[in-house]
Amino acid sequence: MTPYRKIIALSLGLLAASALTSQSSAADQPVKGGTLVYLEQQAHTNLYPPAGGFYPNGGILNQITDKLTYQNPKTLEIEPWLAETWQVNDNATEYTFKLRPGITFSDGTPVDAAAVAKNFDTFGLGNKALKQPVSEVVNNYDRSEVIDPLTVKFHFKKPSPGFLQGTSVIGSGIVSLKTLELPFEQLGDATKIIGSGPFVVSAETLGKSLDLKAREDYNWGPAKLDHQGRAYLDGIKYIITGEDSVRIGALLAGQADYIRQIQAYDEPQVETQGFNIYAPGTRGVNNSIVFRADNPLVADLRVRQGLSLAVNRDEIISTIFSKNYPKATSILASSAIGYVPQTDKLQYDPEKAKALLDEAGYKLGPDGIRAKDGQQLVLTGYESLPQPQSRATLQLIAQQWAKIGVKFNVLAGDAGSKTVDELDPAKTPVAVAMVGRADPDVVKSQYYPTNRNLLLQKGGTSDKVKSFSDDKLNAILNDIASEPNREKRLNAVKDAQAYVLEQAYAVPLFEEPQAFAGAPYVKGVAFEAVGRPSFYSTWLDK
Repeated sequence: MTPYRKIIALSLGLLAASALTSQSSAADQPVKGGTLVYLEQQAHTNLYPPAGGFYPNGGILNQITDKLTYQNPKTLEIEPWLAETWQVNDNATEYTFKLRPGITFSDGTPVDAAAVAKNFDTFGLGNKALKQPVSEVVNNYDRSEVIDPLTVKFHFKKPSPGFLQGTSVIGSGIVSLKTLELPFEQLGDATKIIGSGPFVVSAETLGKSLDLKAREDYNWGPAKLDHQGRAYLDGIKYIITGEDSVRIGALLAGQADYIRQIQAYDEPQVETQGFNIYAPGTRGVNNSIVFRADNPLVADLRVRQGLSLAVNRDEIISTIFSKNYPKATSILASSAIGYVPQTDKLQYDPEKAKALLDEAGYKLGPDGIRAKDGQQLVLTGYESLPQPQSRATLQLIAQQWAKIGVKFNVLAGDAGSKTVDELDPAKTPVAVAMVGRADPDVVKSQYYPTNRNLLLQKGGTSDKVKSFSDDKLNAILNDIASEPNREKRLNAVKDAQAYVLEQAYAVPLFEEPQAFAGAPYVKGVAFEAVGRPSFYSTWLDK
């Protein structure tokens, strides 16, 4: 029996021991009690809130922390949560929040202006001594100001129009002062994360399982939600289950209630047996491959254009995915704020691709691989484990590129050298990219040198870059993050989408959802604006 199967077997005993405290009546009438058994594909890595962009991290933070504001996932409007009201000055350089009274962290300390101020001072400036990095959702931050015990003002060096939405995201979950005193490397221990959320961590076996229990005195959910008060569930048991077949088998056998990362090829059997598929969109930068132009093999625009034209996205989606994975029509999802279709820049034309590579000097050799000045056009990239069917997708792209004389080596996502290699454009000229956020700042987060820097420009996260920098792109990205006028800001978002594709820096493939499956008796699962589940209003109708 594999370790995963042993863990699943143990969950049977858990289910038997977690009888509901009251019997369900009508299907639409929530009942309290029970423990949700949730199977997660990957273990969380770090629960410092700005690290919540990694979905296993964010899926936990969404249960144990609250945010200043709540972004309605249907309307994308910003609504009250920990903050009752807020004011923003005309040029978006000052934000003032009035907090709800009586809120406490799970250790009993108050969620007051001083605590909120310390959180955003840390998120906005980082803490070098504790190795806590700056949050990618907080731009141009200067300082906080505590006006009174329930009023806090934030000051910015220049306009920061995305900050209000930034207070609603996973990366802005509010944690206690005690948690913020810990060094980054200790925040992978979930038991050290003290939030004010509807659940608290009760036990953890690192890398294997995590137990959450409902907080009995919780009474400050998002103000406009119908459900207020304690969570309906008594608890949640996360079990790390890396094998897709084990997760699916456990769900269908009644050993698990809910699973993340259901693959498209498993969807039919799940639905046929009466289970539910959930595929909320992530409303950000689409699942893409990107080219690192510092690498001489892809430095020539004609080469990048040729590679883009040789990617048959229709074949990828029809072969590997389902209707829950719409074909990308821009670098941004069609549900994203500021989306503008760019279909004219996303064509499949292998003959034109060959002509462009010929023009760039890469001639077809006797072995079927193009070469220029004795150097073959051989590219390398790593699969991305968090992304659905990443290996299969890249391998199909490798087959498509082979037809135009380009060899693409796809390396394993769990390789020990992956982290270092992906910061070196000489070793990884191709990378997988995707980030979810329901605000235009997501474009800057993806490409800007001091943020995720997926294109690997100078001055950013990699010291291996020799010369590549795109000042025009960076200026557009800065406009997105700093332009207080909504119309001008959205024009910058439009310009960014067009420019990234004109330069063939990225090949967007599909709009990536977060794919879950659940038993039919699991009711009331909700999702925040970019697809992370919230189990605050979830209940079991057994």
